[in-house]
This record gives sequence, structure tokens and C-alpha cells, in this order.
Amino acid sequence: MLFRTLLLSAAVIATTSLPAAAQRRGDETTPKDCPESLPAGTECFAGRDMRGAYYWIAKPKNWNGVLVVHAHGGPRTAKPKPDDPVEDLERFAVTVQEGYAWAGSNYRRQGYGVRMAAADTDNVRRIAERLLGEPKTVLLHGQSWGGNVAAKTAELYALDWRGHKNYDGVVLTSGLLAGGSRGYDFRADLRAVYQYYCKNHPRADEVQYPVWQGLPKGASMKREELEKRVDECTGLSLAKDKRSPEQARNLANILAVTHVPEKTLVAHLAWATGMFQDIVWRRLDGKNPFDNSQVQYKGSDDDAALNKGVERFKADPQAQRAMVYDADLTGQIVLPTITLHARKDPTVFVNHEAIYRQTVEKAGNGDLLQQNFSDEAEHSKLSTPQYAALFSAMLSWIDRNEKPTKQSVAALCEEKRKTYNEACKLLPEFEPAVE
Repeated sequence: MLFRTLLLSAAVIATTSLPAAAQRRGDETTPKDCPESLPAGTECFAGRDMRGAYYWIAKPKNWNGVLVVHAHGGPRTAKPKPDDPVEDLERFAVTVQEGYAWAGSNYRRQGYGVRMAAADTDNVRRIAERLLGEPKTVLLHGQSWGGNVAAKTAELYALDWRGHKNYDGVVLTSGLLAGGSRGYDFRADLRAVYQYYCKNHPRADEVQYPVWQGLPKGASMKREELEKRVDECTGLSLAKDKRSPEQARNLANILAVTHVPEKTLVAHLAWATGMFQDIVWRRLDGKNPFDNSQVQYKGSDDDAALNKGVERFKADPQAQRAMVYDADLTGQIVLPTITLHARKDPTVFVNHEAIYRQTVEKAGNGDLLQQNFSDEAEHSKLSTPQYAALFSAMLSWIDRNEKPTKQSVAALCEEKRKTYNEACKLLPEFEPAVE
């Protein structure tokens, strides 16, 4: 059945109306030793919810009543483990250092599924509220793919059945905000362009399959094997003067056409391998959500030959609709939303922010969106005081009903820099364009 996770959505929605006792049938929440990066006196708790998702919750000693509900990125491809949420708890320890409680789920299963992850994210909010007591303010935070998850959570679960707010504000950092239908198409292009030049993924003597599948059903490929193939073709791991002329040409063409940074080429190919396999075979019953049938590739040393010889594929309408339903964003937001994105993000390109603004404004909600950009070339973790400034700006927006500006967020960051001793790299004048 197409997109099995989507077929569960009605059951997920129904579950949110179950009595609290029924929702607590997962493992009991138990105290845990907190990571050393958290402030002294912080209390930590962990458990597993009724759907099988592991979660962690942290409460600082002098909790100020603010709860940050976190949606992690990925998607993770390994089977969930009990302590998976600790990685992001440590990465975003600034939230606890600012006096906020933190709650994060690792989702009920590995692999793709934005609506599934959104449901599990909202569920950990309810668990945290029962454990901690009713918070003064609830903020929703998502990083990377978790930005897509958090934005979808805000569209689906911002209000309860009575119209009361479940959350007060949304913070999205390095977010994949173009949604599923536009957020992964460049990786499908990458697989096609890479195969045109390299012809080793798959090799000629291996089972042949369309590159949009990622891998054949049931097949596997370790990261080391993928790195080996990329190295054979491009000499990526070699110094520039050690690459053969053919390797240098292949690498230059692939990067110029796809605009993928050299340092994340293998990472993007890995997502276009294992993650595409997960999407196509486990979520879409082998159907293709990607389409390059009309794409004209540019930037190579012979565009005519590339466009004539590159593998072409057309999306299955049913698969495309399922991808849109699961992961695309509508812009129908009801909560103040602040974003932060590095101008040179090598993983989720900054134009995602322009696409999201376009989506939100088209829905008539531009007054609820405030965006910020930094002069960084990072993705997974940006400069610490910038996060502190975002959350402070959001709380001020909620409390005073005054929308922040890029300039006011930058000023807040300078104040936070005194505490965290890291640089503020915000760019108050920068604004990306839709490409």
C-alpha cells in the first residue's frame, strides 16, 4: 500500500484524543543521569511512548517555565535506540543553559516519514507537560530535516480540538523548508549527473536499476563502499595535484552542474542512495516521486552531451502526491515563527528559506514569519549565541506582541555572546532568492 505511514494518519489523529491513561501505556518515564554538558542540578528523564518512540526530557534546576519541544534531523537510518535523543540534547544544551526545559523524541522508527515524526514530536510534548506540570510557554524547535518536521507539526498540531494553543511559538534552524517534493529533487539530479560521468553507481557488471530508486530493493551499500566509488571517479580524497585529468574533469563537472559543495558530495550521494531506497521501497511501494524529464542541466564542459546522455525519469503521479501530502508545507501557520539559516549551508541550501517565505506569504501569513541568516558554512550546529538570541527574541515576541527584526535579533546575539563566548555571525542585510 502506498505510503504506509500516511495510512496511519487517521489512527494517529484519533490517538491524540485518547485519555491520558491510555497514552501512558509506553514504558514508564524514569530518572537518568544528565549529560555533563548540561548545567549542574539539571534533572533528566527518559522513556518510551506507546508508539515505540524513545524520548528524553531535561529540566534545569531553576526552570523558568519555558518548554522547548525538539524535532531532530536526519532522517536517521539506524534502528532507534533509547539514548538517541541525547545527541541533540547535548548539541542544543544552550536551551537548558537558558533555563528552558527540553523534550525530544527519536521517533518510533528509522527512515522517512514527516507526518509520523510530527505525531511523535507532539506526543513528547504531552508527555513532558504531564511530567513537568503545565509550562508557562511552549516553543517548538526543529533543526535540519527536523525543521521540516517541526514546521509540519506546527501546521497539524498548533491548536487542540478546542482551538487552544498547544504551542506558543516555533523556531526553525537550518530547516529543510522546501518540503519533500522540492527538498530532494536536487539529489535525484545528482544521482543522474554522477552516473553520467562516473558510471559506477551502479557499475556495468552489477544489477542495473534506475538511479531514482537509490538502490534495488533489499540491497545495501556501506558508506565506505560509496566513498570508494566516488574516489575512483573523482579523486575526491586526493589533493588536487594528485587527481588524474579525468578525475578532475569529472569532479568539476558534477559540482558545477549540481551546485553541491565538494565537502558534502559523498553525504548528498549517501542520502540519494540509502534514503531514496527507504522512500521508494518502504514508503512508496517502488514508485518514483522524482522527475528530471524536463530538466536542462547547465554548467558542464559539454551541456549538449550531458543533456543528451543523462538518465531521464518521470515521476509517478501517485507517488508524487503521497510525497507532497506527507512532507510539503502549506504555509497555514497560526504561531509566530522565527528561522535561522547559514548563508552557505552545504547540506540544506539557503534558498529553502526563500521558498518557505513564498509559501507562507502565499497563504497570507507573512506577518507571522521572521527570518535570519548567518555568515556561516555549517549545517548541523551554528554559533551558540545565535540560538540563544532566537529563543529570547521569540519569547519577547510572544510576551510583548512585537515582531522582532533581523537587527534586533543581531543585537540580542551580541548580548548573548558575552555568556557563550562564541562569535555572532548574523547578516541583517542578507535575503536569499528562490532559485
